[in-house]
Amino acid sequence: MSMNLVALLYLVASVCFIQALKGLSHPTTSIRGNLFGMVGMAIAIFTTAGLIISLAGSALGLGWVLLGLLVGGTAGAIMAKRVEMTKMPELVAFMHSMIGLAAVFIAIAAVAEPWAFGISAHGQPIPAGNRLELFLGAAIGAITFSGSVIAFGKLSGKYKFRLFQGAPVVFSGQHMLNLILGIATVACGLWFMATQSWTAFYLMLALSFILGVLIIIPIGGADMPVVVSMLNSYSGWAAAGIGFSLNNSMLIIAGSLVGSSGAILSYIMCKAMNRSFFNVILGGFGGEAGAGPAGAQEQRPVKSGSADDAAFMLGNADSVIIVPGYGLAVARAQHAVKELVDKLVDKGIDVKYAIHPVAGRMPGHMNVLLAEAEVPYDQVHEMEDVNGEFGQADVAIILGANDVVNPAALQKGSPIYGMPILEAYKAKTVIVNKRSMAAGYAGLDNELFYMDKTMMVFGDAKKVVEDIGKAIE
Repeated sequence: MSMNLVALLYLVASVCFIQALKGLSHPTTSIRGNLFGMVGMAIAIFTTAGLIISLAGSALGLGWVLLGLLVGGTAGAIMAKRVEMTKMPELVAFMHSMIGLAAVFIAIAAVAEPWAFGISAHGQPIPAGNRLELFLGAAIGAITFSGSVIAFGKLSGKYKFRLFQGAPVVFSGQHMLNLILGIATVACGLWFMATQSWTAFYLMLALSFILGVLIIIPIGGADMPVVVSMLNSYSGWAAAGIGFSLNNSMLIIAGSLVGSSGAILSYIMCKAMNRSFFNVILGGFGGEAGAGPAGAQEQRPVKSGSADDAAFMLGNADSVIIVPGYGLAVARAQHAVKELVDKLVDKGIDVKYAIHPVAGRMPGHMNVLLAEAEVPYDQVHEMEDVNGEFGQADVAIILGANDVVNPAALQKGSPIYGMPILEAYKAKTVIVNKRSMAAGYAGLDNELFYMDKTMMVFGDAKKVVEDIGKAIE
């Protein structure tokens, strides 16, 4: 296979990746975007396999590549097929960790046998520029791997290990320690650049793994969607760094696309959370959220009602705004909600869905759930488009959401002060469905639940919504 053909095919794959990102920017084109992504990756894989054969002069060694593709592809297909929508954030964090670890392994192999990758002649030192690229790719990959492992544990919520729990892990001098480790990591990288020392390289990797853990452990509560997008960006830059080392244009382009799009998404998430973008990049955020234990709030009386009461309010409303949250995802209630909305629309009631950018555990979590239930796109509205309508809404029904509707964000001194929220508290009547009065992921009490206009309906979201639907008939 000629290098001109390889360059052309890589260019075609890159165009497919760009079209994939463009398609994934909107629900109506997301299927097409996924298709472009799959086609682009298939072209890149087969082109790389052909390049390996061309460089080796035979198919020797290609069997190991095909075995890796078979094992990895099978594992990925099984995981994707079995994963529940509520577990998607953990799967994304797991994928990020694998990308970071792959970058580390490739860097180690390239340092051990640079001639096998065409970096330098046999027995000759690695050029200084390639050493810099290997250092950056390996360091970012190591940070991505260990940080993603911590994010996976926090998102899962199943593990008792302290670092995997949702509450932030903070201690005195934490940022100073991160700074010292960061400087030491860069120093070891420069040492490696100057001497090509394995000691310097391994020290740099060890410090990077530790730094990845320390960057993520102080993050908790409502900041987790920002973590997912940040690690997505890190994984892309790790791949791009390794691509420069291997002189592989496909890795450079794909990694740069992932890194830049992840950075842009992180910036959007930061605006939605009122966080500093540079603090996010450096891991210096999230320490305040969740500072109080979830169960430590004072017990206060609330107005509670039944599904029949909620059905009466909804059936007599002219306009309804639905705010979906993580509780809806856990209960898998999206299809039941769709059926309820269809009944309300048939009665001539105007119904809208209000989506907060960081609702759930990852960016776009609620959009994916509603798309799965085939909710019409014209009913789904982003926060900035729908917030002005809460004041005219007869009923706002909140399904498993907490932090994204918490008026505490308007109060100075609150851990989430300044965070843009869905202004459900402005609706004439508010119905809140939760399993209990437990605090949200940020560990904060919610004044909305104690307002006179608010009625709490406790129970599993799917069952409650189904009961409301039956009562409306």
